[in-house]
Amino acid sequence: MKMLTLRSIAFVMMAITALAFGGQPARALVEIDINQGNIEPLPIAITDFISSDGIGAQISGVIANDLKNSGLFAPIGKGAFIEKVSNPDVAPRFEDWRVINAQALVIGRVVEEGDGRLRAEYRLWDTFAGEQMAGEQYFTNRDNWRRVAHIIADAIYKRLTGEKGYFDTRVVFVSESGPRDARVKKLAIMDQDGANVRYLTRGDNIVLTPRFSPTRQEITYMDFAGGEPKVYLLQLETGQRELVGDFPGMTFSPRFSPDGQQVVMSLEQGGNANIYSMDLRTRRTTRLTNSNAIDTSPSFSPDGSRVVFESDRGGRQQLYVMGAGGGEPQRISFGNGSYSTPVWSPRGDLIAFTKQSGGQFSIGVMRPDGSGERILTTGFHNEGPTWAPNGRVLMFFRQAAGAGGPQLYSIDLTGRNERQIPTPEFASDPAWSPLLE
Repeated sequence: MKMLTLRSIAFVMMAITALAFGGQPARALVEIDINQGNIEPLPIAITDFISSDGIGAQISGVIANDLKNSGLFAPIGKGAFIEKVSNPDVAPRFEDWRVINAQALVIGRVVEEGDGRLRAEYRLWDTFAGEQMAGEQYFTNRDNWRRVAHIIADAIYKRLTGEKGYFDTRVVFVSESGPRDARVKKLAIMDQDGANVRYLTRGDNIVLTPRFSPTRQEITYMDFAGGEPKVYLLQLETGQRELVGDFPGMTFSPRFSPDGQQVVMSLEQGGNANIYSMDLRTRRTTRLTNSNAIDTSPSFSPDGSRVVFESDRGGRQQLYVMGAGGGEPQRISFGNGSYSTPVWSPRGDLIAFTKQSGGQFSIGVMRPDGSGERILTTGFHNEGPTWAPNGRVLMFFRQAAGAGGPQLYSIDLTGRNERQIPTPEFASDPAWSPLLE
């Protein structure tokens, strides 16, 4: 039995065990090939999980929304259901689900245990093959029912696509309120679908560029306390804040290394900005670039061997790649316009960026050698892409023309399924967490 610890939200334990009819889940026929260029969403039926109150329906509702929002699944409206599932331990009447073209079926149950915990269980069926594909059960405190729903959605996503999901994750961002010339900016964190928003700072100072550690529930960000930019580490579990260091001049765009042991950032001195790395254990800094230009927005490759950054050393902002220890950078962007805010995909195959050209701002991707540039979305002002941990979806912020403020959006790698992420206030500078553990 595998145990999951939910350290970052509450000290809660979840137990997972397999549920199957007559042994292990079988290899069924239904699956999604997500490497195709144009994917038709898979019709899937997700029934209300049986429970003594409404929490079963709430859990299945979050699962359906997660899968729908991925763009890969098309949950069938409950009004079309023929069979009313009353016992998840009994095989469904497959013919009733085939007739409404439900290629996959999710059923489940939520029971309150004697100690007050919830036991949530689900089964995933291939309706045309008549086989169970997956089945598990989870134990958790009632307050964390949404996380159980996200974990189940991830399990379904992985079973049907062959790749890890991204629903059991969070996003840290800058929440903005007030008039444009006097914005109050606070650090905030939420579930990837916009639920459970929590503020991490009070808005006393301007905060910018929050970034998640890839290995811990920790973020790094910039804080303009006293008018001077400082880089901080914030432990999300404890709320403990730690100053990374006092640096002369301006500091920009801190970001973690893949092992979480370093921070790479841009330091301005004498009108120039260069890339530095800092070992968080020894606090020793290493200068990685040495130019009379503005080098900023560094991002490590997922194997830690290279760094991509933006620089105006060629006359306008372009993207460059160098070794993680420094060395001669190689320019990789050559299209019309300027390029900024590069961030390496967790898969290592692509670099996302912001491109400004013809008075428009675009979010795009290219391979690490600069080939295969693709624009995913274009608008008045799009900026700041961040990757879902499976490397299949990007989140960014958009400022529309005229009044108002920035909002968060997500889009998949095909340039389809663009949607706004709800936030209580204006929002910018998103950063996606790794999968929670």
